[in-house]
Amino acid sequence: MLNDCNGEVLSLFISHKGNSQRVPLHEISLDRKGILDDKFYDRDIQRSVLITSTSSYAMAQKHGIHIANGFLGENILVDCNPYHLPSGSQLQMGEVIVQISQNCTICNSLAKVDSQLPKILKNDRGIFAKVIKSGTIYQGDTVHVLANENKKITKKKD
Repeated sequence: MLNDCNGEVLSLFISHKGNSQRVPLHEISLDRKGILDDKFYDRDIQRSVLITSTSSYAMAQKHGIHIANGFLGENILVDCNPYHLPSGSQLQMGEVIVQISQNCTICNSLAKVDSQLPKILKNDRGIFAKVIKSGTIYQGDTVHVLANENKKITKKKD
């Protein structure tokens, strides 16, 4: 079922050039090149937005690893889990529409906190998305699935 990822934007983050610290914001502006003012803006549009679910943080906590929101490198933290959605699925957050492009790969820097963290979050760190419709996302905006371009539509025979 496509609409089983309805939720809310809980936190928003960017990274500035020359600084690895995540900066929490109440709103972020996006265009087709990514998140404005983010150090990854206009680098790889397929990976311009990283969305992470609170379930990733819950998995880490379940294993005794306590990390602050933003630590996983996400731009957008949501309270629903979109990881099961296939590439091509579209999410709307506020006025912005993004399209899932791929699962996020695990970064070795996660092992600096705990050597088990990359294994725990192997397929559950987040998803990358590209911007389809520009605009601003605000903390507290609703998240819902719009479409899956890869889903085959079959016509009903008469």
